[in-house]
Amino acid sequence: MIKHLKMINVGPAPSMELEFARRLNLLTGDNGLGKSFLLDIAWWALTRRWPAEVNKKLPAGLMAKPNETGKGIIEFSLTAQTRPITYTSIFDRQAQAWTGKAGRPWNPGLVLYAQVDGSFAVWDPARNYWRKRGNVDVQDRPPAYVFNSREVWDGLWDEARGLLCNGLIADWSGWQKEKGSVFKILCNVLQSLSPSDEEKIEPGSLTRIGLDDPRDIPTLKMPYGLSVPVLHASAGIRRIIALAYLLVWSWEEHKKACKILDQGTASQVVLLIDEIEAHLHPKWQRRIIKSLLSVIVSLTRKKNVQIIAATHSPLVMASVEPFFDQKIDAWFDLDFTTANGEPPQVVLSNRPFIRRGNAANWLTSEAFDMLSAGSLESETVLQKAALAMSDEKFGAKEAKQLDKELRETLGDTDPFWIRWRFVAEKKGWL
Repeated sequence: MIKHLKMINVGPAPSMELEFARRLNLLTGDNGLGKSFLLDIAWWALTRRWPAEVNKKLPAGLMAKPNETGKGIIEFSLTAQTRPITYTSIFDRQAQAWTGKAGRPWNPGLVLYAQVDGSFAVWDPARNYWRKRGNVDVQDRPPAYVFNSREVWDGLWDEARGLLCNGLIADWSGWQKEKGSVFKILCNVLQSLSPSDEEKIEPGSLTRIGLDDPRDIPTLKMPYGLSVPVLHASAGIRRIIALAYLLVWSWEEHKKACKILDQGTASQVVLLIDEIEAHLHPKWQRRIIKSLLSVIVSLTRKKNVQIIAATHSPLVMASVEPFFDQKIDAWFDLDFTTANGEPPQVVLSNRPFIRRGNAANWLTSEAFDMLSAGSLESETVLQKAALAMSDEKFGAKEAKQLDKELRETLGDTDPFWIRWRFVAEKKGWL
């Protein structure tokens, strides 16, 4: 698990530093402020390889580089399977690489990274870690399993090593035909990650989708009574079933590798996930974090599970309120700050997590920095009304026009009406 991360002259700010919590870490902030960048850095710190370095087909996950001038430094510490690790890496501009200690790196446990475009990366200590040949460390295993969004479904192939993963279509259909324990596990994971108790994700019968496609394609039983091939499912369902498949595949392959090596399974699991709410309906967003935590703990039977998730969703933030624990969870927010006429700078803050009760209150919190949870038009007229109520020169004629604007933008049950009517009657406007 990753404990500490510090970047100097790397990324959107002169310096960024995080002390990660050991269970749940939430990252919020506007677009372009560095949430995905932080996840890429965390993956690299845990595995020492950039996702796009392993799989050049990826459109993201490229090597982080320092700003044009000055020394670029990445410092981090993590809990490895054997001991705590502290590490400092400096960017060598001549070599265009991050320098560090030579030799065998650390073993951080099983590390998973779900990117927002559907790409997925796995670092497995049993299949990707260096091995011994006599007294010499040999790095002849794949550095990681990194899938672009298509390879998740169709399989991962390496030119030097051959087939690394069958992919969702082939594995799912194979597991279903075998009717064994792995397919039961997949069904349980799909059920746990479903959008609601009434809308369970349930596999249907295998099917063919065309004369020229010889594959048996998994289907999903839909609430309206039809079975839909997974390739035709909605974007939200596709993302979740891909995540479910890769969680099951990663852990099952890890167990098989550990059995071959005659060693125990990883004692800890780290999941990095970007825009965890991507494509999901609000009612799905409201349960995804808790479901993922439960699934990983149940699947791996490990208590040491760490999730680092970036989100733009106020519902995701509201959903964790009942179980957020300041001792083992943390919330980090990226924002702009200005001082003394200087240009805006990006600042990363570890904010105290305060229960706000609902998603609307989260929209107006530091996480999203909105003035209201309504439309831009209602926000403008509310600001105008707030100024009017404190303006002694504001007259009845102006107030009637403002009341008309309020009626055109606010809902009938908006709580502002109580305040507006009280002040308007007191001042004789209406």
